[in-house]
Amino acid sequence: MDKLRAMETFVRIVDGGSLTAAADALHSSLPSVVRTLAALEAELDVRLLNRTTRRIALTDEGREYYERCRRVLADVDDAEAALSARRQSPRGRLRLTAPVMFGRMHVAPAVTDFMARHAALQVELTLLDRVVDLVEEGIDAAVRIGLLPDSSLVSMAIGQTRRVVCASPAYLKRAGTPKSPADLADHRCASFSGLAPGNEWTFADGNRTTRVPVNASLTSNQIDVVLDACRRGAGVGQFLCYQVQALIDAGHLKRVLREHEPPPSPIQVVYPHARRLSSNVRAFFDFAVPRLRALKLGASD
Repeated sequence: MDKLRAMETFVRIVDGGSLTAAADALHSSLPSVVRTLAALEAELDVRLLNRTTRRIALTDEGREYYERCRRVLADVDDAEAALSARRQSPRGRLRLTAPVMFGRMHVAPAVTDFMARHAALQVELTLLDRVVDLVEEGIDAAVRIGLLPDSSLVSMAIGQTRRVVCASPAYLKRAGTPKSPADLADHRCASFSGLAPGNEWTFADGNRTTRVPVNASLTSNQIDVVLDACRRGAGVGQFLCYQVQALIDAGHLKRVLREHEPPPSPIQVVYPHARRLSSNVRAFFDFAVPRLRALKLGASD
């Protein structure tokens, strides 16, 4: 027997409330639906429905089988939709968002190269250092750094990064090197509000994380302003590793308080679970995710 067809017939009977409704939904005959149900019950050796002349009702076994059938059929639909999406050439509009610096450094170049392959596609890339409600603001996909509190998002990991504290060698020579987060009370600090709202920096404290207030002599919502201030010796700053790795490698900044760094944060691309993955989003993921995973995103010790 065609097991998937039989499962679909069974689900249609339950959803429609009758064999006649299932026959209409499947564009089939009532005798065919009756035979399919009987064959399915014989195959399973269990009664799925209690039937009278007026109504049908699920048995306990039928209720459990119905839920499993729905999941199986949904997975089949998703698999077929995914293959269909891969066959369609991206076109129309694709709306993406990412954190400002990560988007500028890594997402924007990937978008540019992706668009070069798909001339019929228009991409709107919004760079923001705040969490965007993807459904409410009509965003197709996003890059998120950190744990996802919203369980309605489907995520795909592309890497990790960690919070690091840095200062210029000149500043450390002049002011000394902090040995613990508490020492920051005696240091000038430059704070990026997109990472540390309220001028509280995150550190590891044993097996947990803790927030330490700092007296910031400079606070800005623009990461470049804070990076440049620290590079010029204005004080100590906390950043994500990918934001400062080039400056560390060049000797412009030095990493301090390494033993107090919190665990790495995941970097993920996400899309709303409520939306079927469009051909545009799937094509972009297929192109960009391997490229982003190949980057050194600064989670190393």
